[in-house]
Amino acid sequence: MNEPTAPSPVAAPEPAVASPAVPAPAPGPVPAGPNWRWVGGVGLLVLVVGCLVLVWSTQQRVRSLEQELVRRQQSSQEQSTEARLLAKQSHDSSTQLAAKMALLEARVAETALQRSQVEELIQSLSRSRDENVVADVEAALRVAQQQSAITGSLEPMVAVLRQADERLARYEQPRLERVRRAVAKDLDKVRAANVADLPSLSVRLDELIRTVDELPLLSEPMRRAAPEPARAAASAPAVAKAASPGPAPDLSWWGTLALGSQRVMADIWQEARSLVRVTRIDHPEAMLLTPEQSFFVRENLKLRLLNARLALLSRQFDVVQSDLAQARASLDRYFDRNTRRVAAASEQMAAIAAQSRQVPLPRADESLAALAAAAAGR
Repeated sequence: MNEPTAPSPVAAPEPAVASPAVPAPAPGPVPAGPNWRWVGGVGLLVLVVGCLVLVWSTQQRVRSLEQELVRRQQSSQEQSTEARLLAKQSHDSSTQLAAKMALLEARVAETALQRSQVEELIQSLSRSRDENVVADVEAALRVAQQQSAITGSLEPMVAVLRQADERLARYEQPRLERVRRAVAKDLDKVRAANVADLPSLSVRLDELIRTVDELPLLSEPMRRAAPEPARAAASAPAVAKAASPGPAPDLSWWGTLALGSQRVMADIWQEARSLVRVTRIDHPEAMLLTPEQSFFVRENLKLRLLNARLALLSRQFDVVQSDLAQARASLDRYFDRNTRRVAAASEQMAAIAAQSRQVPLPRADESLAALAAAAAGR
């Protein structure tokens, strides 16, 4: 700031010079009064000093304000820097906290899953013996029904119902007595069901297929397995006659010749009878089969029986009936029905056709209903 300047001294008034032309007035007494110039100068001096003091104080105040502003600006910069640092630290902390929260949530979910698994395990372990028996019997019955539906046999149902009845009998729980009665009723119903036994019928068809090559055709001569017994039977009267008591045989050459001639005639008669065979023929075309045609007849019969077997395994009972009817018609037309093998084969086909019927499989509905009621605690 500029230093205040000292007031300049006021010059003394110069004495007035009298004009020579004008005569000076006569001196008289000067009136006494205050010196206004001096007072004005002092006032002006005081005013200037006040202004200078005011300016100096204002400059001092401005300077202090500038210093305060600088100090506050520096402090605000320091605070902003510190705030940035704190914001960065808080952002890093929030990121770490979010990661920790995600990890904690994953662990909480895993703990909840393990807890649910442990609770299920505890519940399964804490189930009573009755519930275990009911659950095991129900599961076994459902599996047996599925097996019976797939295989077409009642053996799985019979076995499971029998095992369930024996298990409930050993358990001897009055709460499960209703279940035992229902199981016994279903077991009787399943046993009384007339369902085709597919495995046994399939085995019987296999036996029929194997015996087709041994069945005699009408176009083939009858095979005599043992011709010697027939000759023995033909010569039996002569032996019996020779062995019968009577007159002593003639041991001459004439008697020996007669006995030999009788034996020769018996042999000739037997051979002649074997050359001629009288048979009733309902289908004349069956006698005209050649050996090649006979082979194809047997193969066609085998194919019919094989088709019937495949249809039986696939439970197409209408196809089974049709194939067996055609096989029996072929058997009666081309094969000798007077023989035991052909008659037995025809009877076997008729029996298989009678047993190959579509019968609905019985279900263990009463047992399942009783098990559901027992599981519900009723």
